[in-house]
Amino acid sequence: MDLFFHNLTLLTPNRLIDFGDLLVQGSAIRAIGPSGSLHPPTNCTHIDGSGLILSPGFIDLQINGGFGYDFTTDPHSIWAVARELPRYGVTAFLPTLVSSPPERIDCALEVFLQGAPANFSGARPLGWHLEGPFLNPRKHGAHDPGYLRLPEANLTQNWSVKNGVRLVTIAPELPGALLLIRTLTSRGIAVSAGHSCASITEAQAGFEAGIRYVTHLFNAMTPLHQRQPGLAVAALNEACIHIGLIADGAHVHPELIRMVWKLAPTRLNLVTDAMAALGKPPGVYPLAGKQVLVTESPPRMENGQLAGSLLSLDSAVKNLIHFTGCSLSQALKTVTGIPTRILGLRKQFGKLAPGYPADLVLLTPDLEIIATFVGGAPVYFHPHYQERTHAG
Repeated sequence: MDLFFHNLTLLTPNRLIDFGDLLVQGSAIRAIGPSGSLHPPTNCTHIDGSGLILSPGFIDLQINGGFGYDFTTDPHSIWAVARELPRYGVTAFLPTLVSSPPERIDCALEVFLQGAPANFSGARPLGWHLEGPFLNPRKHGAHDPGYLRLPEANLTQNWSVKNGVRLVTIAPELPGALLLIRTLTSRGIAVSAGHSCASITEAQAGFEAGIRYVTHLFNAMTPLHQRQPGLAVAALNEACIHIGLIADGAHVHPELIRMVWKLAPTRLNLVTDAMAALGKPPGVYPLAGKQVLVTESPPRMENGQLAGSLLSLDSAVKNLIHFTGCSLSQALKTVTGIPTRILGLRKQFGKLAPGYPADLVLLTPDLEIIATFVGGAPVYFHPHYQERTHAG
């Protein structure tokens, strides 16, 4: 399908084009320019963007499930969740597997290798985020401590980008962690520090070994301490480290979010850490083999432990703007260009530029999602919007 978006604001890599046009041919962006400068071919679909913004599609690097499905309980459910995520502007994501036995990880990789079911339409799974099992038992959070392991190379022999492993969270202070970090990064896998009691020295050693990301900053790690700075301080001080953050105002206080924004605005990546109850009413929902009674946001285990979130990625962006006063353009980059930088996919996704996949989100200035496109194909339309499209 060829698409011609006209008379709208374009979020390009370097600036906002206030009155612009964008042409999609097939699955990719063909051309971008000021309004009236492009000449669309006949028989393409025209989309009136008056008063709207066109952004690259949103990318979530940490999501445990949604819409009643839990990825760890049923890795096959990534496709059911992927069908629904575009309502939140998400065009790509890393389904996240909570610490699991080796056979469950192997099953998850096989699901990814099998590919999408016939006639699938939805967000792109880019590969798995394996959040464990190489985590510190003292910071296991909602993970089952019985599944945690010390880093062992023989457990990761088939972990590769080709086999569907994109991101691995590991506690860098564990024995054997530095060697495993070097091994995984040599395969092109992004490695993150998280669920950790690392001292600042241990965190810095992890960074030197190849860690370039931190999983949900401040959560499941040693708290800030004036005489014993740990992973959080190391990450904030190191210019090469990107920072994952759950911006629901509950996992991290809004004032701390403001501080992170002031210190690392170009390194901040918003994630949801959403669980199966995302998009569903209150009830009992699975999380990595456990049942969680969800009556409020964020969800909690019986012992009060946080159990993921109910946060959608578009709401995270709204919250960041509200908490920090940053611009819409700045906030959108935390879920578009920055996650592609973390994964080493800057040349494949996350930009409005000719040649890039037409993974697009059409939204209002108030961040209401109007339409979402993946590879040029419409995967979500706001119920009242289709009247603004017509054949050229």
